[in-house]
Formats: sequence, C-alpha cells, structure tokens
Amino acid sequence: MKKEFRVIADLLPRNIRVLDVGCGDGSLMSHLIKEKNIEVRGLEIVEENVKKCIYKGLSVIEGNAETELHQFPTKSFDFVILSQTLQAFYNPEKVLKDLLRIGKSVIISIPNFGYWKVRTSLLIFGKMPVTKTLPNSWYNTPNLHMCTIKDFFDFCIEKKININKVVGVNEESTSEIKKSNLEIKNLFSKVGIFLLK
Repeated sequence: MKKEFRVIADLLPRNIRVLDVGCGDGSLMSHLIKEKNIEVRGLEIVEENVKKCIYKGLSVIEGNAETELHQFPTKSFDFVILSQTLQAFYNPEKVLKDLLRIGKSVIISIPNFGYWKVRTSLLIFGKMPVTKTLPNSWYNTPNLHMCTIKDFFDFCIEKKININKVVGVNEESTSEIKKSNLEIKNLFSKVGIFLLK
C-alpha cells in the first residue's frame, strides 16, 4: 500500500463513517475496513475501477464527483477523503466546498508541484517534468490546476478553512508541516496531506 494511504489511515480514528471520493481500485477502502473497522463508501468515475471495488465486496457508486456530490446529505460522514484528485477538477473550489459540507472532517492529498525535483527539471530542462508522483506528460495529464503545498495552505487560510494538520510525504519519510517550516517542507515533500474542518 502506498505510504500516502498509510498516513491517511493513521489520521483516522476507528469505528467511523468515511466517504472515499475517487477511490480508485478500493485499496485504501479495503485497508480501512480490515485495519480500523471503518464503514467506508466509495465514489469512482472509472468503470473498470468500480468493477474492481465490487469484486472486492466494497460499497462503491460510479459517478463524477464534480456533478454527483450534491446528492450526499450534509454531515453524513465523519470523514471524506480525496486522494490526489483535487487538481484534476474543473472547479476544485466547488468540489472542496461540497466535501466540507458532506464530512465533519476532510482529508485532501495533493501532488506537490513545488517539490525540488519538479522545480529542478523545469529549470534545467525547460520542460514540464515527468516523475513517479506526476507520471503523465503535459499533453495527457489529468491535472488541470497544478499547485504546491504552499499554494493549498495559503488557499485554505484565504478561504477560512480550518487546517488541523498537514503531513508532507517524501519516499518513505513523513513530517508535519506548519506555517513555521512551510517553505522548506514545500521544497522537500512529494505529496501534501491536509486534515481540514
């Protein structure tokens, strides 16, 4: 399981209700059910991934988060998770508002376009980078709104979204990100994981 998923699972208490938006093949959902006794539902746009989830016995709905989140009642889940998908939406601010409405808390993970290897690749080669975290070329990437951990941190402050915790993930190491170390952590974290209320 990806390090990112282990960090997300560690942020969640046991015996709660979770909605995993963009749940993929259900890897995180399966882990949460087995390890933390969490009642988890999924929303996934890719039909093949929905089939994989159903095959695993997971509760998943096929749908697009940009158009389907309005169907979920307010505060109907303890936590809502959105893993490395926010940057792929046409209107990420609207999606985030829906997530904050549906869940009592929200966990968002984003690929960090401020990571030093991304910056270096652009600076030295003058091309959009292709990395393990960002595996697509500029012309076939699903990313529409590229941002850094610092960008999203500032966005949350501007929109008065309560940031409870931020964790930076780099290879196998993790570290907590605070306003005081934001610059350096933005440079050395591949992924940022935000716990929001």
